[in-house]
Amino acid sequence: IKRTLGEEVVVQADIFTDGHDQLRCLLRFRREHEPDWHEVSMQPLANDRWQGRFTVTELTGYHYTVCAWVDRFLTWRHDLLRRVDNEDIAAALLSGVELIEAAAGRASAEEAAQLSHWAQELASGESDLDLRRKLAASEALDAMMARHADRSLMVEYPGSLPVSVDVERARFGSWYELFPRSCVNEPGEHGTLASCQARLEYVAEMGFDVVYLPPIHPIGRERRKGPNNTLRAGPEDPGSPWAIGTAEGGHKSVHPRLGTLEDFQRFVQRAEELGISVALDIAFQCAPDHPYVSEHPQWFRYRPDGSVQYAENPPKKYQDIYPFNFETDDWQALWEELRSVFTFWIEQGVHIFRVDNPHTKPFAFWQWLISEIRHAHPETIFLSEAFTRGKVMHRLAKVGFTQSYTYFTWRNTREELTQYARELCQSPSREYFRPNLWPNTPDILPQYLQYGGRPAFMVRLVLATTMGANYGIYGPAFELLENRPLEHGSEEYLDAEKYQVRTWDLDRPDSLRHLVARLNRIRRDNPALQYDWSLACHPIDNDMLIAYSKSTEDLDNVVIVIANLDPHYRQSGWVDLPATLFGMPGGRGGQMHDLLTDARFLWNVGRNYVQLEPGQAHVMRLRRAQRTEQDFDYFM
Repeated sequence: IKRTLGEEVVVQADIFTDGHDQLRCLLRFRREHEPDWHEVSMQPLANDRWQGRFTVTELTGYHYTVCAWVDRFLTWRHDLLRRVDNEDIAAALLSGVELIEAAAGRASAEEAAQLSHWAQELASGESDLDLRRKLAASEALDAMMARHADRSLMVEYPGSLPVSVDVERARFGSWYELFPRSCVNEPGEHGTLASCQARLEYVAEMGFDVVYLPPIHPIGRERRKGPNNTLRAGPEDPGSPWAIGTAEGGHKSVHPRLGTLEDFQRFVQRAEELGISVALDIAFQCAPDHPYVSEHPQWFRYRPDGSVQYAENPPKKYQDIYPFNFETDDWQALWEELRSVFTFWIEQGVHIFRVDNPHTKPFAFWQWLISEIRHAHPETIFLSEAFTRGKVMHRLAKVGFTQSYTYFTWRNTREELTQYARELCQSPSREYFRPNLWPNTPDILPQYLQYGGRPAFMVRLVLATTMGANYGIYGPAFELLENRPLEHGSEEYLDAEKYQVRTWDLDRPDSLRHLVARLNRIRRDNPALQYDWSLACHPIDNDMLIAYSKSTEDLDNVVIVIANLDPHYRQSGWVDLPATLFGMPGGRGGQMHDLLTDARFLWNVGRNYVQLEPGQAHVMRLRRAQRTEQDFDYFM
């Protein structure tokens, strides 16, 4: 399971025994570097379910387990307090004396003396019976008896369970992806890390805290792809950044046309000054002229004609990419070299990595590599780019990936979004699968964006920013409404930036940059939007509308979102909000402050009417009515 610093781990366990004896149950936890366990008492819930909790306070791994035993003292005290006959009470007190004296034999000198004193008071026939009974029920006696309980027959859960602890950025972040080579002002130019550094101001103004760069390494010349993935590239075509490596270097080098390693270091430093973390794409694959191909030919597969096997996903072919052969006899050297790639970029100041297609590499490799890196650099974040089968995505999360891309990109209807929200935020998988919601990527232009126009981009942005504590957009394609597919039925962009330099007019009047900035500000100002688990969907009588809320545990911050999923027509309906959301009895409502428009409405507990234009949404903070003296009487 995963947590970020300061979060609680709540553990439940079914613990029971035969008969009617009382149990004492403990939650035990420790940090990885600690030899001894910390212990917290677990409390009974119902039906033999017990619960305990602890808070993670250090950026290190934690382990936890549970233990329990039949506690003779608790059983004796439970029975004593139920007795009504004075003779029975007096006799039972003497049985307790034996238990307390036995505990004194296990205690330190000071506490042993105190226990012996209490035993003498319980045994004294001259003391008032009610006073002796109150002593037996006292919290002080119970606490000391718990510290020195007889654990000789204790039962413990076999083994311990791990907790991965991350920095806050792993739980809450807004990502912006851009290609440095397209940070240009005029057609025909090639961007550099310096021109990309200048664009950081634009990214910061929109409120992003992570800027994600596709691979910045030298791009292979052999079998280089041309515009729109054509097989023949012209002399000036830049090729795909994911075709990594040529004579100038490989995974530990910077493309010469982008600049130098020093330029990259300056880029990272400037980003940090603006409060932005840099994320780098790691793609473990090679162009045909990558140095690895000639220096380590054993790391690749070969076709019957002796040529190296290029990547394929029939009918797609990637002639400009050679995948590694992880079944090579030289696998240990390969693993060590790939680990050194991460180490190299961490030394340059990068602590967030988006990993390309991790599901095509062995689970065991990732479990080893991520464990090794995080042991030395626990602040490191790994985002899994694995748009694949659900169980594979979840396995990657379990072996160590901090965050995961999701199917949100293709969930469009209310039913699809509601079902997926419950899976991500309410199912047990939320303990380890931390979603990052992306409405588009350089590889994926969903059909909803192709045909929905500006309203489609607006509503998908609202959904991503408010449903997910982590989200990202591929820009400037997103805020500039890029929606031209390569061909009908394709999710590839026409003139995809993957294969050519694009010039973007950032000051276009139809840009969504101001909406992006406002939503990112709303996210920063409302703690409810910085977590995933409180997401709750609410009934609304129009399938083209969706309503949901997020709230802090104390209901001090409640955000309610209602969005029109129809990018073409106005929609209206009645939404039903539960009284628990308002935190008030008797059907009292509150003021809704729309954080997008600054409008204010008075809403009631229960049904409320909404009407929204295409692309329109309410993102409202609930301001509850003040409680009156009569309200407090109701609670009493």
